[in-house]
Amino acid sequence: MATASRLPASRLLWARSPFYFNSAAHLMRIGREKANNLQELLEALRLCPDSSIFQHTFQTLEEHHFINEGFSNDFSHWAFAACNEVELAERLAAIDVREFTSIAMLRDRLVRIIEEYLQKNPRAATRTAMEPFYLMTSDLVVVPTPYVARNLEEFADGLRKVSIHAIYYHFIDARLRLKLNSNDFSIWLEKELDLAQAADQLNRIDIYTATLEGVRQSILKTLEIEIGRA
Repeated sequence: MATASRLPASRLLWARSPFYFNSAAHLMRIGREKANNLQELLEALRLCPDSSIFQHTFQTLEEHHFINEGFSNDFSHWAFAACNEVELAERLAAIDVREFTSIAMLRDRLVRIIEEYLQKNPRAATRTAMEPFYLMTSDLVVVPTPYVARNLEEFADGLRKVSIHAIYYHFIDARLRLKLNSNDFSIWLEKELDLAQAADQLNRIDIYTATLEGVRQSILKTLEIEIGRA
């Protein structure tokens, strides 16, 4: 007991179940849908597989993780850069993927935004873009890592060591996988360590104005405060 009493209190708060850090890779391929104008994009969005919607919205956050400003998804970027439709690009960029727990809901939002825009700007529907939009799809491959956390300090240590792909998988991709407006990290903190406040703070991290490395640092800042309180 003498040895245990010298340990920081946070180390004595063992989780009910450990957290296993995973990473993930996406194997990309070109889909069948292609758009030369906004009307064709609208039709493609109605028909394309869920994986294409995911690829050009959620997955964009990982592929452009080093960019902390600009358009947040491939659809908004194409509307701006290839179609010169600034207003539409801004409306598409304003979509917050954290609101969605299913691709069907996200698809409906994209379709509705473009439909409403084309109703007000009918000439934009068939105006040829400067370059076509090729809808891509991807297959997720989950890769286990050697990092496991049984308490808060081990959790923070694992977060420092895993790649940004693990951050993406657990923090962003998890929202659709779990069909919750949350993430793997927050769920573990609340369920296994009863840290509901810290879990909520993680959910409030802005995934658009920060790079994935910035997201990592924001998570660690919250964890370090909790460790200091223990």
